[in-house]
Amino acid sequence: MPAIRHEAHFGDRVVRCFVGRARSFHDLFAATVAAHPDREALVCGHLRLDWRGLDERVARVAGGLAARGIEAGDRVALFVSNRPEFVIALFAIQRIGAIAVPIGAREQRDGLRWILGHCGARAVFHDAELAGRLPAAAELPMLALRVACPPPEHVAGGAPQPSAPPEGAPEERPGEPSLAFSELASASPLREAAAVEEEAAAVILYTSGTTGRPKGAMLTHLNVVHSAAHFVSCMGIAAEDRSLLAVPASHVTGLIANIASFVAAGGALVVMPAFKAAEFLALAARERISHTLMVPAMYNLALLQPDFDVHDLSAWRIGGYGGAPMPVATIDALAARLPGLTLLNAYGATETTSPTTMIPAGLTRDHADSVGVALPCADVIAVDDDGRELPPGEVGELWISGPMVVRGYWNDEAATAREFTAGWWHSGDLGSVDADGFVRVFDRKKDMLNRGGYKIFSVEVENLIAAMPGVVEAAVVGRPCPVLGERVHAFVHATDPAVDAEAIRAFCAERLADYKVPETVTITTEPLPRNPNGKLLKRVLRERL
Repeated sequence: MPAIRHEAHFGDRVVRCFVGRARSFHDLFAATVAAHPDREALVCGHLRLDWRGLDERVARVAGGLAARGIEAGDRVALFVSNRPEFVIALFAIQRIGAIAVPIGAREQRDGLRWILGHCGARAVFHDAELAGRLPAAAELPMLALRVACPPPEHVAGGAPQPSAPPEGAPEERPGEPSLAFSELASASPLREAAAVEEEAAAVILYTSGTTGRPKGAMLTHLNVVHSAAHFVSCMGIAAEDRSLLAVPASHVTGLIANIASFVAAGGALVVMPAFKAAEFLALAARERISHTLMVPAMYNLALLQPDFDVHDLSAWRIGGYGGAPMPVATIDALAARLPGLTLLNAYGATETTSPTTMIPAGLTRDHADSVGVALPCADVIAVDDDGRELPPGEVGELWISGPMVVRGYWNDEAATAREFTAGWWHSGDLGSVDADGFVRVFDRKKDMLNRGGYKIFSVEVENLIAAMPGVVEAAVVGRPCPVLGERVHAFVHATDPAVDAEAIRAFCAERLADYKVPETVTITTEPLPRNPNGKLLKRVLRERL
């Protein structure tokens, strides 16, 4: 573990920091190019680049941006799905000292218009097939440059198809003229990186926006460097490792856990345009993947593949996961079929630049109800409604501090003041910290059910249902009741026809207090609704009731 000391940052914060660290996101990249120029860096389909070759492409795209007037501090959006151009453009943006604004490829035109306008984007890279979603030039006069990225070729499963607009949304129309990525990349290379302050924003990530407009979390160079170092040190990632990027690169997990961490370690990044369980297994075997970070539902879908045991996954040694606890049944199934795989739960958020806690290696099953312990530079406490720290084991809102906590929200002083106290971010999660430092997350404050005075953490019921054979994922919400206030309703995505409401209720009744058992259940063969960042939309589920 690197040496650690206390440092003052962002005005009023004093946090633990790694001493011998890179000073910018670009410096992570430059150090690896210098140390491992001939190692494989980026793989997508038939494209294979070593670090020297990737650096050359980054330099040319940076030169193209600079030649077209994009400067340090400008915001450059990445409306790009998982393809090599995302990674190349990301580091080109860092080289000129601009700020990257990744946007999920599922975002629709209204959301795009708002995000691009709110951050004042000067340029946007976009999937060529998504040009019709971009707002007209007259709507965003600041947007001076549009760059179209071609779909990946010769990739198993093909390029991801654009998601259909929501019902009632306006039809997509031909977009404004865009410069081809290849033309931008034909510019003279820019070798010299712009000087940046480590407290300056490197990336703006717009949070999920489950209610109202999303907020733009400012991920600084200090934040990114520390989160990458946490992943590398605590997961034991080395230059020999190969990571499969199967989650969206535009999300904080893909951006930090996969891209930034493997840039810091000097390993190889294998890009999967869209997750499909069958292709994931084949690709992981073919590329000798040793590292992933996914949500538990993705592991479950992989385990459900009939040819799982046909694939040689012996190189796979690190299986990170987050977003939800892993059912013990899934942990046991993976241990039986992949004994060399170490599962590590990591808990974090956009506002914490991904990881805050992690399960120590070897303790995942024994602490399956926990998200681990605070990372070396992080602090996590549970507080009451008055902001007072609670004793070990008591439930309160989790507050998080450390050099990976963002400085605030772009152009939103009110939200920054509301959600941060002297550098502590108010997570909105209800949880506890026990005497040994293990953190447990029970629910979002707004998602906890109250059934006649009995408090029900929806995640407890969801995790139990998810452990049933044939269940991919579950979501529990409150069904309004004039007598009890709320009753428990479960939405369940299942692949086995034998999984019905009666079976789910019986399974839960054997294992839960009676007031926690879902009284009504909705079974679906389709995935549960999520926003463009992949977060489950319980608001939509409540509306369905």
